[in-house]
Amino acid sequence: MYPPSAKTHTDCFTIDLSIVGDCLLATEDSKDSSYSFSWYAKNKNPEYFFKKVSHIFQNDDFTIANLENVLTDRPLKKRYKGEGAFWFKAPSNNANILNKGYIDVVSVTNNHTYDYGNEGYSDTIKALNKAGLLWGSEDKTLYLTKNDYTIAFIPASLYSSSQTKRIVERIKSASAKSDYQIVYFHGGKEAVYQPEAWKINACHQLVDAGADLVIGNHPHRLQPLEIYKGVNIIYSLGNFCFGGNNHMISNRTIIYKIILRIEDGKLLQEETRLIPCYVQDNSKYQNNWQPDIITNEEERKLVIDFLFGKASLPHTKTNNPDIIKINNYVKNSDNIEIDENSGYILKYYTF
Repeated sequence: MYPPSAKTHTDCFTIDLSIVGDCLLATEDSKDSSYSFSWYAKNKNPEYFFKKVSHIFQNDDFTIANLENVLTDRPLKKRYKGEGAFWFKAPSNNANILNKGYIDVVSVTNNHTYDYGNEGYSDTIKALNKAGLLWGSEDKTLYLTKNDYTIAFIPASLYSSSQTKRIVERIKSASAKSDYQIVYFHGGKEAVYQPEAWKINACHQLVDAGADLVIGNHPHRLQPLEIYKGVNIIYSLGNFCFGGNNHMISNRTIIYKIILRIEDGKLLQEETRLIPCYVQDNSKYQNNWQPDIITNEEERKLVIDFLFGKASLPHTKTNNPDIIKINNYVKNSDNIEIDENSGYILKYYTF
């Protein structure tokens, strides 16, 4: 007979998730010049791109990413987006780059989702389904379940505060069908390292509505972490595997690792590990389209310091007055342990 504290596998278990940012598996307008992403996709096997991080993804329950390009084999016309816009599409078999890299779930809610209209979007969904990938969108909340514990994955657009209300409604709807809600939004100003005031306020509203984790994308830059009312907010994960630039100006991103410990159907602990990564080989100018974990301690620590509001930039030490640093993002409380050196956060829940 087991002692009273012992639990069966289904009574006590963990859910392990790895969440990354923008994955653009294409080159602008399908160009395939030498050493571009499209050239690599034709000349390398699909396993190449996530080779240096796939051991993390292979051993979790769900790996989540943002797919920021169209997948189609048809010569579709570009949708008009105005001057200075970019269009990205790739062959449908590029979905296998995700599959072979152990990505399980993607968002198809971003500013490139409809680069080639409804037909391009339809082809993308068909390619994802064929590759066995799960997906969520602006109109589809995805429910991920393990041992009867359900996580709602809510991809959303958040380009202005006016879109907050719709996301709040989706959170409330998902809360009735799930135990834990993740909002994974696309929006905010591009090429900045700090979130705008309106975006901070909008994310607070999402937490107030019941979101258990809020993660942003779109700025193509890493942005800091906030713990608001006990809920983690990452304002932007930045790029992860990004075919849109031959050289990454800010060659820093993270794998956001979260492990939920469930007992008797309730969340007991939430463990977060922030894993700093390069978007490309840091020793070369040319993008090799292969994210990698940062092992240099000084560089790794600078990323962590940035996330916790103790550094202005994640990739270089600077006192640039044009960078607005918000110092009060992270607050300790009785049920939260934070190690700002390692990037480790542990939360305890009581009932």
